[in-house]
Amino acid sequence: MATNLIFIADPMCSWCYGFAPELDALQQGLPEVPVEIVLGGLRTQQQPLDADGRQLIHTHWEQVQAATGLTFSSTALDTEGFIYDTEPACRAVVTARGIAAQTSLPVFHAIQQAFYAEGRDVTQAAILAEVAAQAMSNAGHAIDAGQFQEIWSSAAMVDATQADFALTRNWDVQGFPTLVLERGRDLDLVTSGFVTMPVLVERLEELVEQQAAA
Repeated sequence: MATNLIFIADPMCSWCYGFAPELDALQQGLPEVPVEIVLGGLRTQQQPLDADGRQLIHTHWEQVQAATGLTFSSTALDTEGFIYDTEPACRAVVTARGIAAQTSLPVFHAIQQAFYAEGRDVTQAAILAEVAAQAMSNAGHAIDAGQFQEIWSSAAMVDATQADFALTRNWDVQGFPTLVLERGRDLDLVTSGFVTMPVLVERLEELVEQQAAA
């Protein structure tokens, strides 16, 4: 029976950023289990953040930093007129997945690093293309930023991204990150929200034991 993990997330979700080291550790321990990514579309808005919205996000980031020890740069967030629209970043991951599926997670993590740790504005096409192309090249699929941006801009990638968002809604995902264990036609929730790697392992073991006892 084919077994894999489905990671439902958004590269501009702060708890997904906090979850990245936990997922990486899990993958290192279970290299034989593929991880597929579905993009969630956390925020798809077109209005600049106001002071209250910016402060609320800062509060979330402080909570993630306290729980994980990860560092944050608010350079992009604090830029006047910043629009917290996660669709472009999600579309960059979908684009990478469409070009070379094995690069989707490296691109996802590279966008997280660029936005949260480096404070870069990953809502901007040129920055996204640069970050994604470098991550794809590092993962073994060379592509230049211009070529990536051209594909990213296509109607096909816009539609594919919206299909991911629709799938997330259809699955009634309650929060990000969400991790699901897929075995054949069976889907079992591993976590909805941030947990540490040992908790992930414990929950996976419980699911395996439940199936064995069935």
